[in-house]
Amino acid sequence: MNIHKSVLALTVLSLFSLTRINAQQKTEPKYEGYLFAYFEGSGDGFAREQLRFGVSADAKNWFALNNNQPIIKSSEISQTGGIRDPHILRSQDGKRFLITATDMFVAKNGWDNNPGIVMLSSPDLINWKYSIIDLEKQYPKNFSGVKWVWAPQTIYDPQAKKYLVYFTVRYYKNEKLDFYSAYANKDFTGFEKEPKLMFSAKYGAIDGDIVYKDGLYHLFFKGNTKDESGKEFKNGIQQATSKSLKGPWKEDFKYLDAYAGTKTNVEGSSVFKLNDSDDYILMYDLYSSQRYEFQRSKDLFNFTEKPESFTKNFSPRHGSVIGITKEEARRLQAKWGGVPGELLSPSKPGDRYRFQSAGNPIITHEFTADPAAFVEGDSLWLYTGHDFAGNQKAYRMKDWLVFSSKDLKTWTQYPVPLKITDFEWAKSGDAYAGQVIKRNNKYYWNISTNWSGIGVAVADRPEGPFEDALGKPLLTNKDCFASTHSWACIDPSVFIDDDGQAWLFWGNRECYYAKLKDNMIEIDGEVKQIKFPNEVNFTEAPWLHKKNGIYYLSYATGFPEKIAYSTAKNIEGPYQYQGILNEIAGNSNTNHQAIVELNGQSYFIYHNGALQNGGSGYSRSVCIDKLEYLPNGLMKRVQMTTEGINTAKP
Repeated sequence: MNIHKSVLALTVLSLFSLTRINAQQKTEPKYEGYLFAYFEGSGDGFAREQLRFGVSADAKNWFALNNNQPIIKSSEISQTGGIRDPHILRSQDGKRFLITATDMFVAKNGWDNNPGIVMLSSPDLINWKYSIIDLEKQYPKNFSGVKWVWAPQTIYDPQAKKYLVYFTVRYYKNEKLDFYSAYANKDFTGFEKEPKLMFSAKYGAIDGDIVYKDGLYHLFFKGNTKDESGKEFKNGIQQATSKSLKGPWKEDFKYLDAYAGTKTNVEGSSVFKLNDSDDYILMYDLYSSQRYEFQRSKDLFNFTEKPESFTKNFSPRHGSVIGITKEEARRLQAKWGGVPGELLSPSKPGDRYRFQSAGNPIITHEFTADPAAFVEGDSLWLYTGHDFAGNQKAYRMKDWLVFSSKDLKTWTQYPVPLKITDFEWAKSGDAYAGQVIKRNNKYYWNISTNWSGIGVAVADRPEGPFEDALGKPLLTNKDCFASTHSWACIDPSVFIDDDGQAWLFWGNRECYYAKLKDNMIEIDGEVKQIKFPNEVNFTEAPWLHKKNGIYYLSYATGFPEKIAYSTAKNIEGPYQYQGILNEIAGNSNTNHQAIVELNGQSYFIYHNGALQNGGSGYSRSVCIDKLEYLPNGLMKRVQMTTEGINTAKP
């Protein structure tokens, strides 16, 4: 009987432990990106020493938030009016973010003195509370005559269940640079007690950074070596180790960075662990050349010999990095902008990214092109091509994107609905322009693949996912009987007439059209060509819409492309040229349009290359402006605006 009770107790205990472990695993946040807290190293000296944020999806390619402007003004949070060396830490329970920084304004006050540090805390990375710690005023007995209080950082002490703040101190009367530390109070607004000496390196040290791994604390710092006369002849990144934050610390005189002993000086080292990886990154500030480089390690003792470089659109000085979730990245984007699209765009079924358009381009976190749209109920569904990155030298499009909106200001993005690899026959690998249309309670997406042909994908919902409906192209260059070039079979556009007949238009240099069968995946009859008058220079991107019995066929003309249009009373023509509808789109050789009506207002959707930080003719962005008709049925020339539909007048 007792044995059975013991077995039962063990079983219950095991189940409880397993449930507890599973619960912990479920609540563990998924870090998909990185946040870099730094101060700027270039530009106006009086504007540099302020807190800034950068974000990366891969910890190598970095993008400044808020156009590299401060997220908080130093004049609001510091005693001197400047801050340096910001260190950011996620709290142990994940409910707070903690920042410490040097309270120092070198551009104004020089290097002679800084009184202390700044401590900040936030529940969401957006709203910050701060406090100023002046060591000399608060602890005059032992910190009177302090010259420097540099590079404060924070680490959680699991034994004390408190946050330890540590920093470098130098006195006027003693030039030795030592590390002091104190536990922060619960509100993270000050210290529990007066700071005490934590570690004194043999030759002095600055810029400490503590990392815990496998039962050992690693204290990285900028150290140096001196000769018998006390003259420094080498410096670089070193470390000391301890089994406790209280010490003792064992100093290792080995230099870790690749530049120790050279004329290239480094400082401000910081170590962080890569998401979903065993690799640790030792990054450091090459302050004299405004570079940031890093070396890798798995054990924090042995580091790769060859340094690697960050790419970035800012010049950071002495900063620190933490991992962030996709939700946190979206929060940062909503507040300051600048987050790369990989951290914002939905990647899992059921995930959605909602954002506000502030004008043109309407989407700023992705490079989007070749818009197509339709209205269902009170919502506009927008489908775009996807230029993969900024500053491209050629077209690089591997998938398509989908968005929806009820007012063209608040948008929802869905997971990638269709990729070029979904078409096994598309050997070109190019995800060119396409258009989605609803028929028979399904959604059909006609897409082009450069020289591989036009395909059809189908879905049960407008957001997809879509799948290849044919397993082969619907049309190829062989169907483009009047063409002699390989990219003739592109830019499909579907229109369903009032009698229910579906028509497909497409082409480059020559404009083709054909009827579609009711199943939307077969051509019904012969392929024909639109015969334009001699003054019409058709390039590509046909789009057909109908209003008050008139067929409007708009298309790209010339190169660089403008949008022109022709009208007809019959869908097969003849079409009469009516002139230019839209001029050359800024910074883009191509133009591609969709024309739709939502809530009684017509809109002209197009792309340009105007997105900051990499926009170009190969890295394009979708825009929307209003479209107006004249009393005679012709369309007014569309005025491209920066404001878009938000404040732009017709």
